[in-house]
Amino acid sequence: MNPRERVLTTFRRSGLPDRVPVQFDLCRSLLDAFGERYGIPVHYTASYFDDLTYRISGNELRTAMGSDCVIVGGGLPGGYSHEVPQEGQFIDEFGLRMERGPLYMQAVEAPLRNASSVQDVRNHPFPDPYAPGRFEDARSITEKFRDQYAVIGDVEWGLFEMSWFLTGMEKFLFDLSMGEDYVEVLIDSLKAWSIGIARQLLDVGVDVLWFGDDFGSQTGMLISPEMWRRIFKPRYAEMWQEVKSIKPDVVIAYHCDGAVAPILGDLADIGMDVFNPVQPNVPGHDPQELKDRFGDRIAFWGAIDQQALLPQGPPEAIAADVAEKIRVLGEGGGYLCAPAHIIQSDVSMEHVEAFITAVRGEDDGAT
Repeated sequence: MNPRERVLTTFRRSGLPDRVPVQFDLCRSLLDAFGERYGIPVHYTASYFDDLTYRISGNELRTAMGSDCVIVGGGLPGGYSHEVPQEGQFIDEFGLRMERGPLYMQAVEAPLRNASSVQDVRNHPFPDPYAPGRFEDARSITEKFRDQYAVIGDVEWGLFEMSWFLTGMEKFLFDLSMGEDYVEVLIDSLKAWSIGIARQLLDVGVDVLWFGDDFGSQTGMLISPEMWRRIFKPRYAEMWQEVKSIKPDVVIAYHCDGAVAPILGDLADIGMDVFNPVQPNVPGHDPQELKDRFGDRIAFWGAIDQQALLPQGPPEAIAADVAEKIRVLGEGGGYLCAPAHIIQSDVSMEHVEAFITAVRGEDDGAT
């Protein structure tokens, strides 16, 4: 099998791949360090959200390192550049003032922090998903890799997470619980954005659409499953029905950090094919239990701990965890092995390589 066949067989649960496929995202410092080691300059696709930049950049490098996937997404429109109010900060397309933290960019000012009405949301200048030039890199990468590699189109960001980025988390959760009128208008504005991004990624020619929205914490869900079912489930169902009507065989992958086991059955009901990142060490995410409950309905992508295991190692512990996840989640197929998030700068290059080697085993070629 080539990488494309390996991943699509896994995600569609259509048989056993020749081995469990592997995928990983790297932060900028690791992309630069491995790029220097491999002699492959990293091309960065500047995007509308910083995390997305690292998911969709460095595909040439990551495939050379052993990834079975390439990931593409929307970049900035042609001729656009972020406003830079002061050193270390920028204002993104959504109007968020962003500042670099120890590991991630952090939103330090929310443009809708004072929103109280439907009109406040309607007056906000949301970016245009169809802006010219946004998908130039996505198209060229897809054309280069799609014969050999599965192409994943990253839709991000989601309806819940971007809503509270734009308003502030405490305000959004309070207003959501109080049923403020503007809240669902805001969510629907972001739904329209997501559909626009997804439609263009389908036009680019991706095999998989990767949606993302973090509803979980380390201990449970950030909102009740009942509220999720009432507000968010029907909107995700509508989005996924629309993209499936355009490309019936597109794979729907869904990224949802934290302990979200109470809604996995609902997500499968409305069209989720692949659950990511299968965050380990949180309630309800025991690998065997997940495989037993949902393995006949969805595939799994992730499950390797990047909070403690990958930073601390040692390589032998990483290899043992990978082997156990493959044994459980990979039984009968339906498992792509990956860290549960972007690998950050607290992970050594040795540990990154130990992870990749553990998944690929003796298969050290690019395909």
